[in-house]
Amino acid sequence: MTSPVQVTLIIGSARDGRLAPDVAAWFRQLAARRDDLTLDVVDVADALLPADLDPNHPRTTALRPRLTAAEAFVLVVPEYNRSVPGPLKTLIDSFQSEWQAKPVGFVSYGLSMAGGVRAVEHLRQIFAEFHCVGMKDVVTFPRILEHYDTEGRFPAEPEGAEAAAKLMLDQLLWWARALREAKTVHPYGT
Repeated sequence: MTSPVQVTLIIGSARDGRLAPDVAAWFRQLAARRDDLTLDVVDVADALLPADLDPNHPRTTALRPRLTAAEAFVLVVPEYNRSVPGPLKTLIDSFQSEWQAKPVGFVSYGLSMAGGVRAVEHLRQIFAEFHCVGMKDVVTFPRILEHYDTEGRFPAEPEGAEAAAKLMLDQLLWWARALREAKTVHPYGT
């Protein structure tokens, strides 16, 4: 039995009134049911990094070990103006080797029928620059407000989203384990 994969969940929105914490809480509950991963959570609202991308800024240096320790990432990302929220892009751009050669999964949402997929497509291109493996299958919540029940619980009908999350996580962990083994034989970039 291999050790659990260290997955870092990144909550990618910092706006007031954001829905990302609800989506992330749902995902955390799903992840907690699994014994093949451990989850660390980074919220961009708690780790707002400087726009100048200063690698020595105290918030950047504090976050670096957590991202380095991650063997895989899952991003909870809304679509803002057909793309990625600014604070998430700043967080990504503030690091380099911490992302390198790791798998990335996506949980997206939006107010429209697109469900955040345009943000995911931009993130795929961004993470390709770090030689990351983006998961083909993603979890999407189109028209996010329709996924709340009358008492405000999210998601109102979890079955489809749970199946999508399981598929994405199974792929993510396969890649994380494969890359873990490969890196023990031949460190990446050497």
